[in-house]
Amino acid sequence: MQLMNIDSTNMRPADWMRIRAAIVDAYDAYDGFVVLHGTDTMAYTAAALSYLIQNSPKPIVLTGSQQPMASPFTDAKLNLYQSVLFAADDRSCDVSVVFGGAVVAGTRARKQRTMSFNAFMSVNFPEIALIRNDRIVRAGAPATCAGAGGAPIVYDRLNERVFVLKLTPEMNPSIFDLLKSDYDAIILETFGIGGIPDYGDYRRAIFGWVDSGRTLVVTTQVPEEGCDLGVYEVGRAYADHCGILKGADMTTEALVAKTMWALGQTSDPDEVKKLFYRVVNHDRMMVG
Repeated sequence: MQLMNIDSTNMRPADWMRIRAAIVDAYDAYDGFVVLHGTDTMAYTAAALSYLIQNSPKPIVLTGSQQPMASPFTDAKLNLYQSVLFAADDRSCDVSVVFGGAVVAGTRARKQRTMSFNAFMSVNFPEIALIRNDRIVRAGAPATCAGAGGAPIVYDRLNERVFVLKLTPEMNPSIFDLLKSDYDAIILETFGIGGIPDYGDYRRAIFGWVDSGRTLVVTTQVPEEGCDLGVYEVGRAYADHCGILKGADMTTEALVAKTMWALGQTSDPDEVKKLFYRVVNHDRMMVG
């Protein structure tokens, strides 16, 4: 089924919903699903599907290629074959990315390389499995899924008003005020393990953002090992402020999708917090 034919750079939340609808509509007719997707935004789509179709006892696999199918050096054929192989296995479930011989949880995938065939990595979480020839090697992954034997939990709403803001030296904190008219949530990529500058007026800007009823998710721009606001003084001031959510060891791609999903279900800050901290498809291991 061809739902669309676009460069993945042009993928938007409305397109995630089209994929979600196609899977949900055909869910009872098939034992698994393989989604062919461009690599540039595949991690976002995999994360979004993880939140829109939760605890799926049937596998939903995303894959793509670094070289087009017609190229003599393509990786498309092997990735497609291994995706079908994994989707046909009785132990497979939930949303995952199969690429370059690795199976990655849909909330943990990130494109790490722009040209190499092993383009995707699993961030802060072990790979679900490795695929070697016709063999699926599962290293400590759970034998059954949370939704095994039942139906998935599906959702049909997202709030697209989510912005990713990366701290840079001397960035003016007034940007928080400028974003208020267009966004309901900010994913703030801090320095290191959770550093936010003392200079300028960051505290006023950040506290003003969350105190106005908007959502702030704090993460790190460092690729691995996560964020902890309580380690250094430059982050400790924000650790316990009501309304500031901690991204912990989640990927930015998953944080964007999860925040859109949580805000799509409710605007109540307490309910958003409960949804945000619910573990979905291995998306977080750390608490703070």
